[in-house]
Amino acid sequence: MPRVIDYYFSLVSPWAYIGHAPFMDIVQRYGAEVNFKPVFLGRVFSETGGLPLPQRHPARQRYRLVELQRWREKRGLSFSITPKHWPFDVNLADRYVIAITTTGKSPDAFLRRAFAAVWEEERNLADPLVLTELAEQAGLDSSALMDIATGSTTEAIYALNLENAVAADVFGSPSYVLDGEVFWGQDRLDLLDDALSSGRAPYRPAV
Repeated sequence: MPRVIDYYFSLVSPWAYIGHAPFMDIVQRYGAEVNFKPVFLGRVFSETGGLPLPQRHPARQRYRLVELQRWREKRGLSFSITPKHWPFDVNLADRYVIAITTTGKSPDAFLRRAFAAVWEEERNLADPLVLTELAEQAGLDSSALMDIATGSTTEAIYALNLENAVAADVFGSPSYVLDGEVFWGQDRLDLLDDALSSGRAPYRPAV
């Protein structure tokens, strides 16, 4: 049986973008199964005690900008740390990912295009026309997906993902949950790799 990883993220998250390709490399290497679970980060933060970026102390905001530069170099990427259309209303984009999963297809190709569109090409993922174009580039039926993304089913799944995230002790993006053990942040991918390779039992909070 393949190992199953719950992948909580949002398309508005730079860290999800930075970690997506290496995460998918790990998934492929171990033949793991992924549950793609986009979540609305504003609600995740409010439910778990986090703060939206503008409300964080200036020192934390400055440190984030330094970290983005470090990881840009570490991952060999080329992107703007302050892209033109960021932040943006992410609801439709996240729900578009959910729409893809409801059709039984992997959203990986779309996610790669969408993340690159935000951070490398500085495009606006709040624009339905941009999402349509990216979907077509990923070989997907953009018209059908938009109908699904704007429907009640994806709205319900988006809300359920939030409930599941909070119940699983997820408080940020990206988070990878393996057998109930949370790995928060793309900088924990080596630890996720270790857990998969060793087959160890999941760690739990000390009691």
